[in-house]
Amino acid sequence: MSSVRTILGYAGIVGVIGVGGALWFMMLPGEDRRREMMKVSIRRRFRSCPQNLPEASPIRMEETRQRNTLLLQAIKEAAETNENVARRFGHSRND
Repeated sequence: MSSVRTILGYAGIVGVIGVGGALWFMMLPGEDRRREMMKVSIRRRFRSCPQNLPEASPIRMEETRQRNTLLLQAIKEAAETNENVARRFGHSRND
């Protein structure tokens, strides 16, 4: 009786793994879908998007320069003082 129980247990495990594998296989995309996904992936990877770069337009370039200037000014001010400058720019919890 013990050997029958062991065989049924192993058969159940193999069955569950088989059903899981079958479900996994059913969820895989077909060959056409796989090719389409590869084309989209390659297009995204190799396309050039100069419009997203800060150097693309003079307006964005000037905004970036101003932001960098303000940031460097705040860092320089923080380096020259002994007080905690972060408290001045952040929100306090008592507000």
